[in-house]
Amino acid sequence: MTDERLPQLRASDADRERVVEILRDALAEGRLDMAEFDERFDTTYKARTYGELERITADLPAGAPAPAPPSLRKEPAAGGAVGPVTAWPERIRPDIQGSTSGVGIMGGFERKGRWTIGRRFTAICCMGGGELDLREANFAAPEVEISVFALMGGVNVIVPPGVEVETRGLGIMGGFDSREDGTPGEPGAPRVIVTGVALMGGVGVERKLPKEERLRLKAERREDQLRLRSERREERRRLRDERRGRRELE
Repeated sequence: MTDERLPQLRASDADRERVVEILRDALAEGRLDMAEFDERFDTTYKARTYGELERITADLPAGAPAPAPPSLRKEPAAGGAVGPVTAWPERIRPDIQGSTSGVGIMGGFERKGRWTIGRRFTAICCMGGGELDLREANFAAPEVEISVFALMGGVNVIVPPGVEVETRGLGIMGGFDSREDGTPGEPGAPRVIVTGVALMGGVGVERKLPKEERLRLKAERREDQLRLRSERREERRRLRDERRGRRELE
């Protein structure tokens, strides 16, 4: 792996956590105020590549630590906590047929939460819309195909981090969102292929964290803010006491 490719490689949660630690230290040292910390904290968890993470701490003394290339990272030990990679085999369920269709005609449909998407899912929308949320879904096969036929309507597909997406659809006075194409998937993760035709309509594909993960990060951020504010109050109190003590000695 060359150094030129490193900034374009996908960052992991561990890489983001290392950057957050640098931001916490910078806030405690007074190099960042709370508003700057909040802004960079949010940007860190939205960052997708090493290059984006490096820019967040480029003006801080510590800088972003050099991430280890994926080939050098260690996989979780057997019996350890189940992470995004080790959970994928449990979510691929070839023994279940799963849901295979959704129809929205002058209305809408949605599939979200704990559900299973079939090997082939057909979505039909006419002057309506549909949403396929795969963040908590199981997959009936390692590769699933979503065929969309949208007439003056649209379908939105939401995938979690780690899932590879390929878009092959045709847009006629409409469009297929292919921004997530080319993003490599995690080992063992399913692959999603989106095909079909959108006539005066559109098909969107977006990548989002699962709700539980977003809530966990939000709670951690709130705890960090409370802890840091408490530490800063204690530090100000300590400095006042030191100044008072020096004045009394004088």
